[in-house]
Amino acid sequence: QVELVESGGGSVQTGGSLSASCAASGLASGPYAMAWYRREGKARELVASIESDGSTYYADSVMGRFTISRDNAKMTLYLQMNSLKPEDSAMYYCALNSGRGNGMDYWGKGTLVTVSS
Repeated sequence: QVELVESGGGSVQTGGSLSASCAASGLASGPYAMAWYRREGKARELVASIESDGSTYYADSVMGRFTISRDNAKMTLYLQMNSLKPEDSAMYYCALNSGRGNGMDYWGKGTLVTVSS
């Protein structure tokens, strides 16, 4: 059974930093394309992604402030969030593309990030 479990997140004031992790289990060793998404209300936004070859993508809204990385041996995805803004407040989800042609087909349950002004 494939499982993605996020941890980290939390509450911080504007300008602060937080980090989040996502541990994957139940899969053969990767690396897999993985990503962080966030949802505030109904809108879901791709925050950052990392491909199997290690190439990364960042949304314009987080470019230069967030860093996505992973530890292939631990099958863990990370998101370092610096210079946080109130508009970064959201539920953050990690996602994984297992390569079956369905895009991101596994999702975690999310970790909450709250940034106060």
